[in-house]
Amino acid sequence: MTVHVAKSVALPNHFQSLTNLADARIGATIVSCSDEFFAEAARMLQSTPAQFIDGKYDDHGKWMDGWETRRKREAGYDWCIVRLGVTGVVSGFDIDTSFFTGNYPASASIEGCYAPDNQLKGMTWTALLENTVLSPDQHHFFDCSAQKITHIRINIFPDGGIARLRVYGRVVLENVDTTQQMDLIGLKNGGRIVAFSDAHFGHPNNLLSPDRGLNMGDGWETKRRRAPGFDWCIIALGQTGLVEKIEVDTAYFKGNYPAFCSIQAAYVEDATDAQLIPQSMFWPFLLEQQPLTMDNIHEYVAEVLQHQKVNYIRVNMIPDGGISRIRLWGKVVR
Repeated sequence: MTVHVAKSVALPNHFQSLTNLADARIGATIVSCSDEFFAEAARMLQSTPAQFIDGKYDDHGKWMDGWETRRKREAGYDWCIVRLGVTGVVSGFDIDTSFFTGNYPASASIEGCYAPDNQLKGMTWTALLENTVLSPDQHHFFDCSAQKITHIRINIFPDGGIARLRVYGRVVLENVDTTQQMDLIGLKNGGRIVAFSDAHFGHPNNLLSPDRGLNMGDGWETKRRRAPGFDWCIIALGQTGLVEKIEVDTAYFKGNYPAFCSIQAAYVEDATDAQLIPQSMFWPFLLEQQPLTMDNIHEYVAEVLQHQKVNYIRVNMIPDGGISRIRLWGKVVR
């Protein structure tokens, strides 16, 4: 069977500093949907790009990597309610119809609500995206006025399939205990990748995922370096804080783990992502250069900069290779 993977599409610039709140990795789930006869709605929330597998069928017909409803034979439309992985202020969407050609919806709309107790009965839904025409096999990026949301409802007219749904916004952590340690760069806490030198085999977004890596493909891995220097990535903390402990996990990286790593850090206000790249070379070290070993969790006490708040780090991977996860344990500073 031949496998086709959706081509990566550059995010609009104003989405690049936002988190996909509808990411299954941070706990986004399907609450309910009108129909999922051909393909279950949960596939729509996967973080990996959609794929198409020639010749793959199941008991209901052609296997599709996304949410797909049956052909509607009466009035109405299909819908799906999603519980976001974390509460956030939503600013935009990507409705991706990759590989849905003769079976994509004619149009779609999105509504949202704030229901932290998950009680949706009688809830008033706010329109976030008016009914808008869709096209086959394409990413559709839409803006919306910023709204604090816990759930979204996507309506497709009248039926069809969506490969991936991304809901972009800023994480809102409510009732944070500033006396307790938390992972300051965790995806669920709002951490995001700002920039990186290379991601040939695996994107640094994986560094921020909850839980340990699933395999060697679930981490940040660069190509083999054939020139002087080393690889790096810059990470924005989800929460400004005081760092107390660092974890560098090389799970599944054995013949390709980095020889060393170091971490620099700073507190920076009012800088664009592009400005941070040259600045980061001169940030003080949070973790001096340390040797790494294969397939192992490396734990360090953050003795340097321990009493200074930071909101950005730069991870230096020397000279190249793969890291599965980075954890930055510390206390939030308001």
